[in-house]
Amino acid sequence: MKNLLKYGWVFGILLVSCGKKEEKSAKVENIEPKITDNGAKIDFPKAESVKFFQTETIGSSALTADIAAPATVSATVVKSNEGASQNIVLFQNPDLAGSYTQLIQHLITINQIQNVNIKQRKIELSRVQDLQQHGAATGKDLLDAQTAMAMEETNLNNERAALIEHETKLKEGGFQAEILRRAKAGTAYVTCDIPENDISKIKSGSQCVMQFTAFPNEKFNGRIDNVADMVDPTTRMVKLRVSMNNADGKLKAGMFGTVGFGVSEGKNISVNKDALITIQGKNYVFVKSGENGFQRKEVNIGDQVGDRIIVFSGLDNGDSVAIKGVMQLKGLSFGY
Repeated sequence: MKNLLKYGWVFGILLVSCGKKEEKSAKVENIEPKITDNGAKIDFPKAESVKFFQTETIGSSALTADIAAPATVSATVVKSNEGASQNIVLFQNPDLAGSYTQLIQHLITINQIQNVNIKQRKIELSRVQDLQQHGAATGKDLLDAQTAMAMEETNLNNERAALIEHETKLKEGGFQAEILRRAKAGTAYVTCDIPENDISKIKSGSQCVMQFTAFPNEKFNGRIDNVADMVDPTTRMVKLRVSMNNADGKLKAGMFGTVGFGVSEGKNISVNKDALITIQGKNYVFVKSGENGFQRKEVNIGDQVGDRIIVFSGLDNGDSVAIKGVMQLKGLSFGY
């Protein structure tokens, strides 16, 4: 029974070769394969038997994996109708909106302290010092001028600390304050989260394609602007920001969609997924050996990209790997 299961496919080939009519006097030819090296080597006595197995010649090539991630229109930039010097940024997250507004206010205050208040206090301090040298100002006058100067410097440091706080909150949300301040009206920013292990594959400036729930039959092109500087400690995800043209105003802050982009897996040897078999936690493929044989080889594999599986070791460029009839070779090699 075991031999019947092991070599059952052989009898199928034999029946086809016998034709429509079987002659009693015909001599049955032995086409049973020779199996050696504990099943690792399989040799067929006739070339016709090997034609049943389809192979592909492998080599190193660059693979690109398509990744899709849920995305949100996190901000849009619109022109101020009141003639403000800066464009208006509309955020999906009200906390980010508050942080950005306060950041702008702190920048204005810092500019006022640096370029007006401190300059005035320096002039006043210099004047009091000059008067004191000529006996026209008291020590108290000098102390008051120095105190006023120190207070402005303290105010400046406090404003800078608050600025950093709001800048950090914006970064956590996937935004950079300077980019937002320089953004043109008619720009939309989309954010999504990607796994930590894909960071090295993502490049700023790469193109991507987006689809939105509100416009299911349309595709929008965007560009990867930034990969966040921190990893979420709970989800191990990294925030990705994409910018796109929204001159027509179709996209609104808060819209949901999907962003898709290709990530390079580098140049590696890969095999068709149908070539691989797994036995007791080990992975194998069958490589063409000579004219009529196959050699079982253990391989160390990586990720699957489409219908290809990356192979790190066990194969060489130019190997011919079986991709059809693999289950039959498995049965011959392992006996089941």
